[in-house]
Amino acid sequence: MNNFGGSYNTEARIRYLDGDFDIVTMGEYVLCAVSGIKIPLDELKYWSVERQEAYATGEISFQRELDMHPELRKRDK
Repeated sequence: MNNFGGSYNTEARIRYLDGDFDIVTMGEYVLCAVSGIKIPLDELKYWSVERQEAYATGEISFQRELDMHPELRKRDK
């Protein structure tokens, strides 16, 4: 159960910081920048400070980072 109650009808506006975030406009959730999934604020764990985006899972966050920085895929062999 989350602390915000309701049926997640209001999207929050967030400013993402290193290790924390500020709520600019109150709401119950934010949207995952990749999947569009509603993320309740009390379950928000993954975001990009650089892009100011939220992500539903660590896997989505990692994939987005690789998509934005393809040079990270290169490995010395």
